[in-house]
Amino acid sequence: MTASVNRASVGFRSERGPVLAALMLATGLIAIDATILATAVPSIVHDLGNYQQFPWLFSIYLLAQAVSVPIYSRLADTVGRKPIILLGIGTFLVGSVLCGFAWNMTALILFRVVQGLGAGAIAPIAMTIVGDIYTVAERAKVQGYLASVWAVSSVVGPALGGIFSQLDAWRWIFFVNIPLCLLAGWMLVRHYSEQKQTRRHRIDFSGAALLTVGLTGIILGLLEGDSAWAWLSWPSALCFGVGAIALVAFARVERQAAEPIIDFALVSRRLILTTTLVSLGVGAVLIGVTSFAPAYLEGSIGIPPLLSGLAVAALTLGWPLAAANVGHLYLRIGFRRTALIGLSIAAVAAIALAATSPWPHPVMVTIIAFVLGFGLGWSAAPALIAAQSSVGWGERGVVTGMNAFARSAGSAVGVAVLGAISNAVIARGDGPQDPATIISASTAVFAAAAGVAVLTLVAAWMMPRDGAMTGDGQPL
Repeated sequence: MTASVNRASVGFRSERGPVLAALMLATGLIAIDATILATAVPSIVHDLGNYQQFPWLFSIYLLAQAVSVPIYSRLADTVGRKPIILLGIGTFLVGSVLCGFAWNMTALILFRVVQGLGAGAIAPIAMTIVGDIYTVAERAKVQGYLASVWAVSSVVGPALGGIFSQLDAWRWIFFVNIPLCLLAGWMLVRHYSEQKQTRRHRIDFSGAALLTVGLTGIILGLLEGDSAWAWLSWPSALCFGVGAIALVAFARVERQAAEPIIDFALVSRRLILTTTLVSLGVGAVLIGVTSFAPAYLEGSIGIPPLLSGLAVAALTLGWPLAAANVGHLYLRIGFRRTALIGLSIAAVAAIALAATSPWPHPVMVTIIAFVLGFGLGWSAAPALIAAQSSVGWGERGVVTGMNAFARSAGSAVGVAVLGAISNAVIARGDGPQDPATIISASTAVFAAAAGVAVLTLVAAWMMPRDGAMTGDGQPL
């Protein structure tokens, strides 16, 4: 679908309708994966063991997604959007099949890497295509369509996860992706043709390798410290040391790379920097609730997985409801004010969750999670679209990728930090089978997530005022 099509309408009946439907289906792959797994964690742990390792199921997936996003974004600006998103769907399909046949926790964690590499192409490239074929005003309407995907997934994902978990058939959590991947790929092949404005890029593979090593070392040290080994031990020193050295080397390589994974010149623009920080915080807060809330409710008061999934469903339902309606607001009052409103709501909800967590109640958690999701959804879309709108076609893929990278990196590191906090509390308590210990660990996790929500609000406050931005997103 080229940029020359009639832009008079937005919807399935317009000329761009089939492309929109294909992008919604592709987005649905990521949306369902984000909600279906958390409710089944206790069943997976019961079958494969190693409760302390369950944060790796999220962290390693998000890490693979994070480090691959910038590479896919550069490739999308080089060879076009279509081949890259199809590559992502195919990789996600392979990863899903492998996860379904995993024989132990280690294998499942490794196969989640493959899934994450696929997701790294799907989510940001889908949003880049939206940025290519729709104007800023139209994107406000398109957000409603994409938000509906998350709304449906917020109900279907936890429900399926809970059902598969209670039927002791958690492997179907991954097998359900097979028909969705095939259909999404077929629709894109059939309906999407792009008018490329490509230019040659030099892919920064060395930067990607250093970033992977650095983040893996830090995450490994966080998740295994005080669990597999003591904090003050040579394995911890090795993990954190190698991670720190790799990240320092990464920063030096990026300053010399022709086309770096993270363009520090781009990040020096105030709008890009602040919206990236917002995405980083949103990712950490989101994972803090979706990953730990089901285990918190199941471990503390023993409710079944299907009911514990309501907390995740409420959060991921609040997000799309906000995203579907926020476009009308940011077109009137601006991106910055809209993001501030959303993050203020999210911060209040996160603090409320931490304050009430010593007294677990599924209804309370569900209500607070819905408000939290609403606030996050109200802020994430304005931050992304503000960044996209500040650059041209040649940089839009990179900027979109940077935003997606920040959210994935925030989630990956966030789940590692929160997992370390949880494991430390559990290690000092009576183990993961003790309800009181689970409550204490979850309270600590939610308190940390609330702190991140407040810091994210500060980042949004530092965004430049919409009327004081030039075309390249820099303040006047």
